[in-house]
Formats: sequence, C-alpha cells, structure tokens
Amino acid sequence: MKRTQRGITLLGFIIVLAVVGFFAYVGMKLFPMYSEYYSVKAALKGLASEPGTASSDPARIQDLFFRRLYISYSENVKPQNVKIRRADNGWLMDVQYEVRVPLVFNLDVVGKFHATQALVRGGNGV
Repeated sequence: MKRTQRGITLLGFIIVLAVVGFFAYVGMKLFPMYSEYYSVKAALKGLASEPGTASSDPARIQDLFFRRLYISYSENVKPQNVKIRRADNGWLMDVQYEVRVPLVFNLDVVGKFHATQALVRGGNGV
C-alpha cells in the first residue's frame, strides 16, 4: 500500500503567510482612518442630541464639535473641512475631509469621508 502525504508545502505556507500578512498590514493602516470617521459621526450625533445646539451660533457649534473630536484623538479634521449653514429649523453641519496614509514605498491610501448632520430645534437631529 502506498501512503500519500497531504498538506501544504513550506513554500505554499510562506506564500499564504505573506498574503495574509499583507492584508493584515493594509487593515492596520485603514483601521485608524475609519475609526476617526466613526468618531466624527458620533460627534455629530452627540451634537444633534444636545439641547440648545440649534439655537447656538456657528462658532459655538464648531467649538463644541472640535472639543468632542479632541477627546477621540481625531487629527485629520480641520476647521476648513467643516461647513455650517442655515437650515429650516436650525443648522446643517457638513464635514468633508480627506486622509492620506502612506502604504508602501511611494503608494498611498487615500480615504475621502463625508458626513452631514441636521441640528434642529428640539435636539432631534436627522
């Protein structure tokens, strides 16, 4: 009776390990970008649920927003990325920014993020 060996060779294992390692590396580079985006969305929702925000002036709203972002260590959102404009029953806050993270050599990963939140009287944002 002939016995056949089964399994992966050392070369095959190294190739699989390299592919898995590369995707883990890319995931580690992308995770902070998306974590920051979810912090921005959480800050916007928190602002919308805070009573009296819709009655505040845009400078005060922007200050409250950046205080919330400071707590979550968000550093890619700048004041020029935040636009606040008058809406029907309050304000409409629009945050649009771009994050560029170096990946390997001269290749970068670019993430473009956009979040909008209505700050209406009564504290229930859309």
